[in-house]
Amino acid sequence: MVVAPTLRTIVRRLPLGLTVLAGEDALDRPVRWVAVSELEDPTPFLEGGELVLTTGMRLDAARAQPYIRRLVARGVTGLGFGVGLGHETIPAELLEAAAGAGLPLVEVPRETPFVAVGKAVSDLLAAEQYEEISRAFATQGRLTRAALRPEGPRAVIDRLAGELGGWAALLDEAGAVRHAAGRGAAGAEAVAPEIGRLRGRTREGTPASLAFSTPGEHVVVQPLGARRIRGFFAVGLGRPFTPVEHTVVNAAGSLLTLAMEHGREHLAAERRVRSAVLRLLLAGEVEAGREALERLGDRLGDGPLVVLAAGGGREAVLEAAGEEFAVADDDRVVVVVPAGRAEETAGALQEHGPVGVGAPVGPEELRAGLDQADRALAAARRGAGPVMRFADLAGQGLLSLLDAGAAAAFSAALLAPLREYGSRADLLESLHAYLACNGHWDAAAQRLGVHRHTLRYRMRRVAELLGRDLDDPAARAELWVALNV
Repeated sequence: MVVAPTLRTIVRRLPLGLTVLAGEDALDRPVRWVAVSELEDPTPFLEGGELVLTTGMRLDAARAQPYIRRLVARGVTGLGFGVGLGHETIPAELLEAAAGAGLPLVEVPRETPFVAVGKAVSDLLAAEQYEEISRAFATQGRLTRAALRPEGPRAVIDRLAGELGGWAALLDEAGAVRHAAGRGAAGAEAVAPEIGRLRGRTREGTPASLAFSTPGEHVVVQPLGARRIRGFFAVGLGRPFTPVEHTVVNAAGSLLTLAMEHGREHLAAERRVRSAVLRLLLAGEVEAGREALERLGDRLGDGPLVVLAAGGGREAVLEAAGEEFAVADDDRVVVVVPAGRAEETAGALQEHGPVGVGAPVGPEELRAGLDQADRALAAARRGAGPVMRFADLAGQGLLSLLDAGAAAAFSAALLAPLREYGSRADLLESLHAYLACNGHWDAAAQRLGVHRHTLRYRMRRVAELLGRDLDDPAARAELWVALNV
């Protein structure tokens, strides 16, 4: 049997800047899980043995002592306090209470995300292979991604109802249902009368959580908001909640609060992570990229992938991409989707600007797919169409793949001697006819309506002016490109 890591092991092994400020004598207690909670009383959702992480959104001097007492009574292993968001430093009252109770108190710096601590502890616990815990962790990852969608809290409610197999609802401050999802969602209307009881539970009108049961149904209600209540959310099941399901509900509550208070900050952080993952994939570090995505509860998808490059406003394009893997990079947004969703995604993105679509590729070929998408986007920006596909672009010939500005400069420089040769503009026309007829004198002369000897004289003059051998296939190819740009 694998023994859970101690808090001392976690603090020593993790290069995350964790600092023990109290309870050093109790660091050898095992840590069986990491729980993130901003509730004044998270103990209904704990089993004991957890490292609780919080930013202290609802903690002040008066609540510090009761908060620590509840954690100790529940058998919590330690408390990690994130500084730099709600508090610049750990409140002295909380530090004193933890030291007096012998509860280890660890400072988590602002630059260290809670998810990094959770991921590291999860790695140490991986040998235990708790299937239900793994499922709960994946559920939290999916809930996190839902919170980062444009519809934010509503997406979390939809996902939570589906994950737990019950119903979930978002309520306003008065208890009116704003959004509900899942089987039996009509039961959310019965929560409103309980909101009054919830408000009366604590001082200063800041409610705690509430759990109640009716025949055949079990309901949990939590408040949302940091410094003031902005609403509530409720979850109902036809059976009692398991401890892991309580953890999932607790995570959803934190996500909903953070989505309301710090939605933009979290969205920007997620995009930075995805941008870093994209760079790994494009650099050929496919396994590292996959592992990073799995840590986030994300994945590239099975089968061929298609890379899309979209112009237009970044924020609008990112919103249009929805849950697809999308990052803003340079002057466009790069979107990676399974091949089966490429057309649907391109249709959504074209509402905001030109779109280039690469050909289907494997994960190891994403760099080539992005190059194709960029070339197609360049053609779309030149006016070839709102959506350009690389396959169609290649079918239009070599000239469609050339950069318009570079090709025009090349043509002007190469043909300048012919344009500057007095008034003999017929040299360009004669050269075009000669090349179009693949060097056949009679056919080219007939096309121009001149004698073949006249055409021969003109081609000798062209060769002299350009300094090129017109019998050389390479010279002919360059001249043909220059004439057709």
